[in-house]
Amino acid sequence: MRWFLISGLLFLSGIYGHCGGNGRPTSVASPRWDPFLDTLQEHTLRYFLETTDSSTGLSPDRWPSSSPSSIAAVGFALTTYPIAVERGLISREVAAGRVRSALTFLWNLPQNNRSSNTAGYEGFFYHFVSVRDGIRVWQCELSTVDTALLMAGVIFCQTYFDGKSSVENDIRNVADSLYRRVDWLWAMGDAKGIRLGWKPEEGFNKFTWDGYNEAMVLYILALGSPSHPIPPAAWQHWTATYRWAKYFESEFISFGPLFGHQYSHCWVDFRGIQDVYMRGKGIDYAENSRRATFAHREYGRTNPDGWNGYSDHLWGWSACDGPGWVTQEINGAKKTFMGYGARGVSFDWVSDDGTIAPTAVGGSVAFAPEICIPTLKAMRDVYDGRLFGQYGFIDAFNLSFVDAETGRQGWFDHDYLGIDQGPIAIMIENLRNGFVWEIMKKSPYLRDGLRRAGFDGGWLAFR
Repeated sequence: MRWFLISGLLFLSGIYGHCGGNGRPTSVASPRWDPFLDTLQEHTLRYFLETTDSSTGLSPDRWPSSSPSSIAAVGFALTTYPIAVERGLISREVAAGRVRSALTFLWNLPQNNRSSNTAGYEGFFYHFVSVRDGIRVWQCELSTVDTALLMAGVIFCQTYFDGKSSVENDIRNVADSLYRRVDWLWAMGDAKGIRLGWKPEEGFNKFTWDGYNEAMVLYILALGSPSHPIPPAAWQHWTATYRWAKYFESEFISFGPLFGHQYSHCWVDFRGIQDVYMRGKGIDYAENSRRATFAHREYGRTNPDGWNGYSDHLWGWSACDGPGWVTQEINGAKKTFMGYGARGVSFDWVSDDGTIAPTAVGGSVAFAPEICIPTLKAMRDVYDGRLFGQYGFIDAFNLSFVDAETGRQGWFDHDYLGIDQGPIAIMIENLRNGFVWEIMKKSPYLRDGLRRAGFDGGWLAFR
């Protein structure tokens, strides 16, 4: 605990930094701690504490709409329980009990290659499973990246719960078994990288995970596996497809939706460590995410397509719900809206229908607090009751869409999403004191994965 207090003070005073364009650390101007972040984080943490069945640990994909569990949301949920302990929302004993129940439930779910009565295969889990019994739903895919997000939460809990009690000992043992069971090498098939997914009805998805997106943590955990490691050459396969260019006066690796710049960073502190690719560019992946975040702000400020409400205090695009697949005439121009989809802005990817996702901003708060905090506060202050509620921010809103029945302008989602809530709560804590990052640095699996990917320098050199 003492270390987290010290590191938090260092972070907020700007001593923690990124690598600048010349490869040297540069301090990041962080605002003084804002009580608004305490409020936002507590509301967001309660999503997992109050909507997740404590006996199974299966968090719903969304709420209040009825939905199955997203296995990625479970990974985020597992990570939030220790944060809730640190914030005084639950006791360590309660958190440990929830985590042991969740890990044990996951371990005992059926794993086989059948199309029904199964939760996974070769250690991987299906993208969506029933919140009641953990069995595959919707004939969805066995998801490699969503399993990786789950395993990141599993390893975080394995490392955090280091006590001598039987409960915490069980957590460490079951967590290790879950991670070692995942056959990452199998998931490559005959490819040079890890496949997106697999279905018993069809076999492997023909595509592999190519960079840059949310799957960085997938490759790192697969490289660090003590039981089924993939070859280091897979990281070169990952980086070979990076797209580096200038967008709004800043150069970075492109990926339009901000979730791709955030998910892996929830668990991995990329500040000051570099692989071969980033050494060649003179920055680190944290600085890359910071630049992408600023580019989103600049897109909102310039508002090239003239959507309602966009400004330097109203921006942020990611995967989210939308008002629906419909075309309307807005301010004399035909505008096409979407339902759920990956919205994003970058030099090679602009997918924008006027829908803003608050998680795009909240998940980047540790990279760029000086622009993210004012934007989050503006969202809450201006649209409070419609946008900010029981569990913090809802998934998305659109100020240009017009309801055909009522004629009312402006659409606001009514659901909270688990994969939104996790990054917001986690990255607020990482901004506060680097808590999740510091715990994960203790994991030999994470360190091994990073080193096999070619990372060195910074904190990794001292471990």
